[in-house]
Amino acid sequence: MPSDEDIAAALMDLAHRRGRGKTLCPSEVARELAADWRPLMPRIRAVAARLHASGQIAITQNGVPVDPETARGPIRLGLPR
Repeated sequence: MPSDEDIAAALMDLAHRRGRGKTLCPSEVARELAADWRPLMPRIRAVAARLHASGQIAITQNGVPVDPETARGPIRLGLPR
């Protein structure tokens, strides 16, 4: 099972590879880290929320910035503009 640091590194790496103005689904990070990726999803969202709080990641739904603590349903992650 990957650590939170492994998740953060994979998330930031994928966001940087994607580039500013582009987003990714948290499941893309999970799929890079484990064959059985679904159990990782809550941790990936939690790590993304911490990265968001530090200004490293933007979190959106339907292209609109959202609070990761209250957002329900699919979210997208990307580098802040």
